[in-house]
Amino acid sequence: MAYLGVDLGTSGLRALLVDAGGTPLGAAERAYEVQHPQSGWSEQDPSEWIAALEGAVAELRAAHPEFAGLRGIGVAGHMHGATLLDAAGEVIRPCILWNDTRSHVEAAALDAMEGVRDISGNIVFPGFTAPKLAWVRAHEPQNFARVAKVLLPAAYLNFHLTGSYFADMSDSAGTAWLDTRARGWSEALLDAGGMRRDQMPDLLEGSEAGGRLKPELAARWGLSGPVVVAGGAGDNAAAACGIGAMNEGQGFVSLGTSGVLLAARDGYRPAPETALHTFCHAVPGRWYQMGVMLSATDSLNWLARITGSTPRQLVAPLGEVLHAPGRVRFLPYLSGERTPHNDAEIRGSFTGLGAETTRDDLTRAVLEGVTFGLRDSQSALEATGLRLQRLIAIGGGSGSRYWLKLIATALNVTLDLPSGGEFGAALGAARLGMVASGDHLVEDAMTKPPTGEEITPEPALIAQFDEAYQRFRATYGAVRSVQ
Repeated sequence: MAYLGVDLGTSGLRALLVDAGGTPLGAAERAYEVQHPQSGWSEQDPSEWIAALEGAVAELRAAHPEFAGLRGIGVAGHMHGATLLDAAGEVIRPCILWNDTRSHVEAAALDAMEGVRDISGNIVFPGFTAPKLAWVRAHEPQNFARVAKVLLPAAYLNFHLTGSYFADMSDSAGTAWLDTRARGWSEALLDAGGMRRDQMPDLLEGSEAGGRLKPELAARWGLSGPVVVAGGAGDNAAAACGIGAMNEGQGFVSLGTSGVLLAARDGYRPAPETALHTFCHAVPGRWYQMGVMLSATDSLNWLARITGSTPRQLVAPLGEVLHAPGRVRFLPYLSGERTPHNDAEIRGSFTGLGAETTRDDLTRAVLEGVTFGLRDSQSALEATGLRLQRLIAIGGGSGSRYWLKLIATALNVTLDLPSGGEFGAALGAARLGMVASGDHLVEDAMTKPPTGEEITPEPALIAQFDEAYQRFRATYGAVRSVQ
């Protein structure tokens, strides 16, 4: 027996094949491009996702005979994207992606409507799906008139695989059409956005069976037995499944291009006023909350670019011994900010520069600024009654021990580093396929990876970083007042 997990990312697709016990057998990746036809626009042709999937499957088939025993498939995808289909199931226009900001006016209008935040549990951000359709209605009325179904990217791959229209709760919670507490489409939210229930896919839990692989695909892929396709998940919910963050307080900090602080919740505790995302988890009866900052490793990449160096060259001179907070402060808002400010207009800045300031000082300030941005998300989570004590650290930035010690100390949490191997969204998607096939239970499949190293806070520096965080917050207010 084997299972396939598909991580449909913004810049590429990763397909992971695992065995009956969930151990990875092999992976294949394919890249594709994002189109930016106008400033602030971000689109993709869904046919590129299909081509990437077919290419990855062909590679796995050729390299791993176990593929012939495939029993389940799970798909994780980048959230919020609007894939519009006509009555024949044909794509009407390129998918409008999560990082497209053209619908900021429509998002503000929806967010201001009475009851919208109460039902969805979230601010309506421009990246969400509902304002995208409001924009299409206003600016592309001919396309809007043809819309028979709106599918998120993962749901579109589900449709390609099965011929059925279905999506999971975790992905659908980012549309601003879902009653996130009740885990169902909201007629009130659909009406607010000018949409109909029949334009939505069927809703499933991510670990439920959504359909079976189409016979023509099974034949082309050399499969004889039935293959179940799971409901799937949004990318962060799938990542939580991949690292076993299923129960109250279990979570991760992700240091990627953007920064994410995510925690699983046993109950529904929305806090839209904090700009936290409150979404359904990919398994029944659970939710998760996350804070998002838009420029995490991107801030370090920016400093490397303007100083003619690389991120590794910037961080290496700092060593692994954590320094006390520096005088230079950096606001990591190169592309605006999400949690807790919901401020698309704010931009980054350095303060406290002097003639003696060195490149190392700037590097430390960038790392501290991003870390304090993550602490903003921690504070927002704590306002809902959650106390984080341990987190798993993932993402490219987790390769810096200095940065990890800084995060552990400034947030006063212990960080666990996976010992290696797979633990991301593709593994989480494969685990959803394992459960949907009926071969595994959620509790057996969604386990934590082995811990290779533990990063604990530096007790002597906790108070100093508490004070530095308060200065960071004050700096935000001062800079925002003059920008």
